[in-house]
Amino acid sequence: MLQVNSVSTQELEQIISDFMLELGIPAHLRGYQYLRSAVGMCVENMELVGSVTKLLYPDLAKMYQTTDQKIERAIRNAIEVSWGRGNNALFEELFGYCHGYSRPTNSEYIAVVADYIRLKYELV
Repeated sequence: MLQVNSVSTQELEQIISDFMLELGIPAHLRGYQYLRSAVGMCVENMELVGSVTKLLYPDLAKMYQTTDQKIERAIRNAIEVSWGRGNNALFEELFGYCHGYSRPTNSEYIAVVADYIRLKYELV
């Protein structure tokens, strides 16, 4: 198994970016950048998934010099867009359900994507 440290930040960002595009998140959305950073941070430290509003959003807000609320809203919008236009088979594989149901929450989406990347690329 690979250690997260053995993968460069650039390689991890590329893996996450490719996967997010596969999920149907357009790169021009502000939430795309926030979501990519959030997933990367959670891949490196899965404990952040349990504290999305207390730790993750404030860290992202500092990083991007904005507010927690704007981070949350932009990520929610990116998820809504991907849920409406993304790959149904992939959503079914990841979440066990897709378009017949409401979209997952921000924290569910981030947790599932981060966990999937950790497992697929054997990052511990």
